[in-house]
Amino acid sequence: MGTRKIVKIGDDTLRKTCKKQEKFDLRLGILLKDMAETMYQAEGVGLAGPQVGILRRVAVVDVTEDHSGLLELVNPEIVMREGSQTGREGCLSVPGRQGVVTRPMKVTVQYQDRKGNWMELETEGFEARAICHELDHLDGRLYVDVMDRELTKEEIEGHIPEDDEQ
Repeated sequence: MGTRKIVKIGDDTLRKTCKKQEKFDLRLGILLKDMAETMYQAEGVGLAGPQVGILRRVAVVDVTEDHSGLLELVNPEIVMREGSQTGREGCLSVPGRQGVVTRPMKVTVQYQDRKGNWMELETEGFEARAICHELDHLDGRLYVDVMDRELTKEEIEGHIPEDDEQ
């Protein structure tokens, strides 16, 4: 167990649609643990299967500073979107770049946990943004495909008007 190599933009794996996760076994548990460890070590807030070279519908998300809010999303699907929010996004697979992206303010996501139990989560704000970002990965989409605009190096290091909307 441990960290995995993060696939970078330009690798075809990031452009493929993931298959449904069918087996809920020890291997899935190890994958989810490794993905969380990789995400935390890289100082990210989310990581999807294709980002570690696994074309399965799995993702981990944790937007808390103390790493207390880990979500393990297996076969997730957004069943409700409401409102909108616009803000900056980056991606562990797109290092050194950021963009401005518009996402729903609130989402309801149905997913399975590591044991195959169906769950439902209604969330908003930054966590909703992170979930939408990771679920895009499962369909071969990156934030650079849906961004409103790319940030300059100066904007990445400083303040942008979209930050005021948060």
